[in-house]
Amino acid sequence: KADQIYLTLEEKLEAIANDVEQCQQTGQPVLVGTSSIENSEAISTLLTKKKIKHEVLNAKQHEREATIIANAGAIGSVTIATNMAGRGTDIVLGGKLVENATDKQKQDWTIGHDKVISAGGLHIVGTERNESRRVDNQLRGRSGRQGDHGSSRFFLSLEDPLMKMFAGPTTLKLLSRLGMKEGDAIEHPMLSKAVGRAQRKVEERNFLVRKNILEYDEVMDHQRHEFYGTRQRILDGRDIKELIFGHLEQASTDAAWRFM
Repeated sequence: KADQIYLTLEEKLEAIANDVEQCQQTGQPVLVGTSSIENSEAISTLLTKKKIKHEVLNAKQHEREATIIANAGAIGSVTIATNMAGRGTDIVLGGKLVENATDKQKQDWTIGHDKVISAGGLHIVGTERNESRRVDNQLRGRSGRQGDHGSSRFFLSLEDPLMKMFAGPTTLKLLSRLGMKEGDAIEHPMLSKAVGRAQRKVEERNFLVRKNILEYDEVMDHQRHEFYGTRQRILDGRDIKELIFGHLEQASTDAAWRFM
């Protein structure tokens, strides 16, 4: 599904809660991917007000991570998790079948599995676009694995960090032309492409930062090799006399050049 863009963070969070509530009416399981504990708890508060039962997975529940994620595909389940949580754990539509399950448990699981598929499979909700498209794709990839049914949608606001960096006057003018007012949501391929371009710019900037750090580190690395090589030579007692006279000769030469 196309991204939905709102003017404020508050409107976006309310829209997410409403989207989860609609899925609850059909029993479709929902996995809400957030970028921080603060966002997780903010959405949890809204769902609690709507009396929607849910699980919150963040650093506070790391011991239960695999169990929570494995059952995120159970009928009517709602799971709020940081985007990277539960990697390596498959989400099973209908919930995880217990080991050594009885025939009755297997039958109940099959019924639940079929209900989830009928409801549309796992629905992924992204609470914002990350700086890296790879992280967004990993979140989307939690839905529809191995041919399973599923859907995904990202909710954005102009107050999101990524949008603040790159949603300039041009974007605001475009939103005005599209008739966007407070409380409205905009879905437009042009806006989704603009967000994608913003992510590429951030990725390019981060690449240049890493490249510059590496170039500076090459100088430091050369100095480290020289220093520790000399240190090891001294510890091993290898040609110490030549080393000392070599430094004295170099110091004398440098001094002579300074007084010329």
